[in-house]
Amino acid sequence: MNELPFPPIFLQRLAAIVPVERLPGVLRSLVEPKRVGFRINLLRAEWQAVEQALRREDIPFEPVAWIPHAYTAPPEARSRLARSPLFASGGICLQNLSSMAAVLALDPKPGEEVLDLAAAPGGKTLLLAQQMENRGRIAAVEVIRQRLYKMQAVLKTGGAAIVQAYLADGRAIGRKTPERFDRVLLDAPCSGESRFHADAPDSFARWSQRKLAECSRKQVGLLRSALDAAKVGGIVLYCTCSFASEENEAVVQSALDTFGEAVELEPIPLPIENLQPGLTRWGPREFHPALAAAVRILPTDEMDGFFLCRIRKISGVRGRRPSRCRDRRPGRV
Repeated sequence: MNELPFPPIFLQRLAAIVPVERLPGVLRSLVEPKRVGFRINLLRAEWQAVEQALRREDIPFEPVAWIPHAYTAPPEARSRLARSPLFASGGICLQNLSSMAAVLALDPKPGEEVLDLAAAPGGKTLLLAQQMENRGRIAAVEVIRQRLYKMQAVLKTGGAAIVQAYLADGRAIGRKTPERFDRVLLDAPCSGESRFHADAPDSFARWSQRKLAECSRKQVGLLRSALDAAKVGGIVLYCTCSFASEENEAVVQSALDTFGEAVELEPIPLPIENLQPGLTRWGPREFHPALAAAVRILPTDEMDGFFLCRIRKISGVRGRRPSRCRDRRPGRV
């Protein structure tokens, strides 16, 4: 590990999070090129026609067994996919499989009202619209103006007709639209640890434990807002592309401390082998046992690392901060 260019403390922390038998593969994923993930956008194209066009363009691809109409291609095919007329027309979307998995875990339904609380650059928002068959409504929130404009262009090209985009701080949305949404996707801004790569020093140049703490404070506010915005009976999917417990389990624990018995964590059944249950301890700190229902997708040669936690809101608690829940049954908080 000492020969890798990443900060030594980051590597030490990673070794404490990832099971020892999986650590070599995780480290390789931060050094070697990854296969390119992409999917067919059914709002713009038929899958048979797209596969035929890829073959005509002599772009190699392999279907992903557990995600419909998703594929991977060799690393060297990325530029060809990005230059393809299929990409320009919105017929295909370049997207990592882990990002697709987040939308599958939320499982939006046609006709529902869905909130994407930190939506740019828009790839997940577009997949939400596809899963909903362009029926219902998606409110896509982004706090940075230029990112909002880029997201709007992505959604227009992709044919997402049910999306309304808003320039706003996601931490205020729960107060403005309490208990409105059937489902909320929160892919929270984070340190981006799982996207570190040895060939891209800028990807980890600004990493520090202080940065983790700064991200965590913002994430706590965003998750609280997401839960306020969800209907009773609604689902919030919290995710990050960080390994750090400060940005993952600790943020969810803060929500459990705030909402108490009004929320419960649900399992996320993904048919892949590179999964690790959520941590119930990090150093001296203990988390609620229900956090074992969350999952880390460990990075591979075709997937980025990702943390996913599915939270169901089972009663309304806006405006109060209940004491720490004493119910320690797994899956229930």
